[in-house]
Amino acid sequence: MKAPAIFEFFRRLAEANPAPETELAYVNDYTLLVAVVLSAQATDIGVNKATKRLFETVTTPEAMVALGEEGLRAHIRTIGLFNTKAKNVIALSEALIREHGGQVPADRDALERLPGVGRKTANVVMNTAFGAETFAVDTHIFRVCNRTGLAPGKTVLAVERGLEKRVPKPFRLGAHHWLILHGRYVCKARRPECWRCPLADLCRFNPKTLA
Repeated sequence: MKAPAIFEFFRRLAEANPAPETELAYVNDYTLLVAVVLSAQATDIGVNKATKRLFETVTTPEAMVALGEEGLRAHIRTIGLFNTKAKNVIALSEALIREHGGQVPADRDALERLPGVGRKTANVVMNTAFGAETFAVDTHIFRVCNRTGLAPGKTVLAVERGLEKRVPKPFRLGAHHWLILHGRYVCKARRPECWRCPLADLCRFNPKTLA
């Protein structure tokens, strides 16, 4: 996809949704971090249901450590891989207290050193909590970027690098939100709804749905 088409691509997404946000529910930077860690291989809706009562009382690393692994598991049993995630959340909470005074660091490398936090999670937190122009490539973004020709790549990192090079300045902060939402609700994995896609004329994907 050429530069003029890329600009128009994001202009249309921005026009339809001027202030895109994550669909994960959170209270502060810490609960955002926890929610993103829990969302791996799970839906935002499922995570929000599991954390609704949790985040009413647990909003700091100290409170999470006090709740303990068993207490956390009781809240998140409906989420996939909840045992491993409970261990990681308690461990990252302890690390935040020990190494960062209980605060979420505004540094991607520091975030990635926390238990259970990978590059994608760190990018989401950097973007949503701290306004960094990062691109958190999940399965939705990977699919959209390859289908449309926006930033094709064989790996998640390759797609991220492509976005870093190609996304125009006015759209960099909201880009990953727009792409996630587009992949989640329009450019779906099995039955992409090309018939109602506002980007269809810019896209190189051969539609698999009826007109």
